[in-house]
Amino acid sequence: MKHFIRWFVAVSLVLALASPAFSAGFALIEQSVGGLGNAFAGAAATGEDASTIFFNPAALTLLEGQQVVAGAHVIAPSAKFSKESANNALGLPISGGNSGDAGVVGVAPNLYYAANLNNGWSVGLGIFAPFGLATEYDKDWVGRYHAVESDVMTININPTVAYRVNENLSLGAGVSAQYIDVTLSQMVDFGLNAYVGSGMNAALLPAVSNPDADIYADLTADDWGYGFNLGALYEFNENTRVGAAYRSRIKHTVKGDAVFTQQNPTYLAAFGLDGAAAASFPNQGVKGDITLPASASLSAYHRINSQWAVMADIMWTEWSTFDKLVIEFDGALPDSVTTENWDDNWRYSVGANYTPNDRLVLRGGLAYDETPIPDAKHRTPRIPGEDRFWVAFGAGYKLTDQMNIDFGYAHLFVQDSKIDKEAVGEDQSRGELVGEYENSVDIASVQLSYSF
Repeated sequence: MKHFIRWFVAVSLVLALASPAFSAGFALIEQSVGGLGNAFAGAAATGEDASTIFFNPAALTLLEGQQVVAGAHVIAPSAKFSKESANNALGLPISGGNSGDAGVVGVAPNLYYAANLNNGWSVGLGIFAPFGLATEYDKDWVGRYHAVESDVMTININPTVAYRVNENLSLGAGVSAQYIDVTLSQMVDFGLNAYVGSGMNAALLPAVSNPDADIYADLTADDWGYGFNLGALYEFNENTRVGAAYRSRIKHTVKGDAVFTQQNPTYLAAFGLDGAAAASFPNQGVKGDITLPASASLSAYHRINSQWAVMADIMWTEWSTFDKLVIEFDGALPDSVTTENWDDNWRYSVGANYTPNDRLVLRGGLAYDETPIPDAKHRTPRIPGEDRFWVAFGAGYKLTDQMNIDFGYAHLFVQDSKIDKEAVGEDQSRGELVGEYENSVDIASVQLSYSF
């Protein structure tokens, strides 16, 4: 078991580098393949397998013996931008195309181990990626001064414990050690910087918002943070139960490096700007605070008969913690500030299972997922999400008395999202960017579980 866990952690670190793309915010609920088939309806009450460590640790008491679950979710988003207008602070147009599809296909792996100790106590360990996003644009696209690459990867290590208080009530708790790795990049309009700094010398006007005069800013940083999760499960009888769960905020202070690269040093040298560019943007250290939100859910599960079961769920996420993204530089550069002003959001889901025989279960579910982004002025190319409607289905098959395989698929219909950035305040150097995104997400998952 120890060797298996070490192997999975190593594989997770590699796979998670291709972080899944934007979701409602950038939280990833994709932590169970069986749950995906139901659009994660009833996730805090179902207790179907060891993945309940993520959704509600109290439901570990529903499992018998020991179980290992390993799953992988392939998340394929699409985010296609169409420009309406893009101008710099001087009112001059910014060149560049729409950059095609900014969505990046990623893999979110999960590993869980659970053991019922047969004395009222159950224990578990989960390793999963609770947050992640990845969007990527061409370096010469029209919104390059707002974003080029955005990649947030997390890995959460979550030991848990549960106790059956009586035949109806179970309680659970866990602690989390969470690693976060962040990459943020964008272009700097050095031509505009030099033109304004020269007192608007007309000889420098051709360099303004010119990709050849741009400087590529690549910021990478990481950190470890810590939190906890709590859960309760109440069983009215063997067919009906409700569950409630809570995950705490986790605060990170990420630290790393900023690397600046001139895109065309020869072009800058022709204007005598190469030295000024190097002096103005030296490589240096960076840091920033990121508070990943708390969440809470309430779920219900009811088995109608031997073949049919239904479930429902409501979930709240505290995205109001994502107020501003502030990057502090060790050198003389001013802080980079992006006002997010996100709202708390809600997610609602319903699902059903059909079990035609003792080896096969068929699943289906629907969900509505609100965006935390308040309006077009606070939407950025890094996370261009909107409200989402989930349609999901899946199946589980018992290969042997000890081994199960599960499949799941979901298509997320995402509303078109508008962006309306003005070249004022913190966006003065980034420029105006007005347009609309056409979005969608597909998720396909597979999972193996082994009980012993």
